[in-house]
Amino acid sequence: MKKTRRSFLASTALPALAAAASGETARGAARSRLIEEENANPGTTDWQLTRVRLNKGKYRTSLIEGYVSHQSIHAGETLEFFVSTEPARRFTIDLYRLGYYGGKGGRHMTRLGPFAGTIQATPEMQPDNRLRECEWEASTSLAIPEDWPSGIYLGKLTTVPESESEPYWQSYTIFVIRDDREADVIFQTSDNTSQAYNRWPENESLYTDPRGAQAPGVSVSFDRPYGLYPQIYENPLSIGSGEFLLWEFPLAYWLEKEGYDVTYLANVDMLEPGSIERAKVFLSVAHDEYWDIRQFERMKSAIAGGLNVLWLCGNSVFIDSPFTPSKSGRPNRVITRRGCFGELRQDETESYASIFDTLESTAPDEREIMGVRSVVPFNGGGDWTCRNAAHWVFEGTGMTDGDSIPGLVGWEHHGEPDPDREGLEILAEGRVWAGGTREGKYTAVIFPGPRGNFVFNASTVFWNMGLASPPGHWLPWSHFSRPHGPDERVQRITKNLLDRAIKGMA
Repeated sequence: MKKTRRSFLASTALPALAAAASGETARGAARSRLIEEENANPGTTDWQLTRVRLNKGKYRTSLIEGYVSHQSIHAGETLEFFVSTEPARRFTIDLYRLGYYGGKGGRHMTRLGPFAGTIQATPEMQPDNRLRECEWEASTSLAIPEDWPSGIYLGKLTTVPESESEPYWQSYTIFVIRDDREADVIFQTSDNTSQAYNRWPENESLYTDPRGAQAPGVSVSFDRPYGLYPQIYENPLSIGSGEFLLWEFPLAYWLEKEGYDVTYLANVDMLEPGSIERAKVFLSVAHDEYWDIRQFERMKSAIAGGLNVLWLCGNSVFIDSPFTPSKSGRPNRVITRRGCFGELRQDETESYASIFDTLESTAPDEREIMGVRSVVPFNGGGDWTCRNAAHWVFEGTGMTDGDSIPGLVGWEHHGEPDPDREGLEILAEGRVWAGGTREGKYTAVIFPGPRGNFVFNASTVFWNMGLASPPGHWLPWSHFSRPHGPDERVQRITKNLLDRAIKGMA
């Protein structure tokens, strides 16, 4: 009989009671094996897209494209799929959970359809805030099965050819299934930032306003498909998946390979009380730039309450971007750039002048929760160089002061440590070069929390490139610099941090 999550938890009841007698709770003993059990299911590499064809405008594929009704959803709730096909064609939706699965990277959960596809209208752009908000008819819906565990899920959309001589076409939708259980690790996907950079349908991201790339008052909606990722490289697997497969998947793949007890959230889930406090360690992943001020307040409170935080990211908590409802009234489906966190970064270079002419400080200093912040130049490439080899973070790596992990810093980073943060220590520090020649500086840090917890900041979007290389993953190349891929030193540092956080050792 195939085990479900429910039957697995039931089967662990007696061993868990025995564990309780030795000081562990039944719930804790059972949950520690949930991800291991899930990844014992058969995996497949067929979650990847095979045939993708873009429109002439480069950012969309109107042959088949879609979005879903929720950034994240609980098991038992109903998810709606909104799909358009041009020309009208039948289509299927294959749903996959992403993880390790014996190195395959995904598990096939179910197939929906085939359905009759229709051409759904491209929304007009609102002139006041450049918002493109779809109001498509739902193509189908799914009550999320109770035994589907928390994770990142892809819906692979595929047209059904009308004859053997006609090709099929594909794209993705993406969503999170979340839960409310206690867990060792919470992985927050950076989907606000994915939407901020999304240029679907023509060129409508938060960066394409004629006033400048950082113009305030512009908005984007989750009620639209994700187009091709518009920076650094043109990976076809980004069609419909935002930035997740590019920057975040290596971390999820590695965590599940190592058997960590991990649960998943979207940015919006941080608005809910208790959403992150139920874990031992919180992970901000890769490019977590766009935050609602309520996320900041939740994180500040959680750190004060003892949460460990690993910022495995760069350029994070930079843009103050409140959530607002969709036109239909669905909450938290639109984000708007209001300003930035912290004081403005002063810069004398003409290439950055337009940013400081338009972007205002509207939120607290992000160093309160991160220890460092985004600096000018915002981007570039460099080596991650050890400056504190005696620290427990480097245990087992063999690194000495001055040793570097080549290409690990990029394409955006953090620096400027908080001068008022008691106990803050610099772990790595060095140079980056924007455009290959313009010098900047990054700094990776760690500092203690008030309850035996700690906060670590790797200060690079590329950190997760050093953890794993899942099927379909491409290494980036930016500012004439590139990371090398999986590295035992990055893996060991990350393991040191996670294991100490989970054990409650500061």
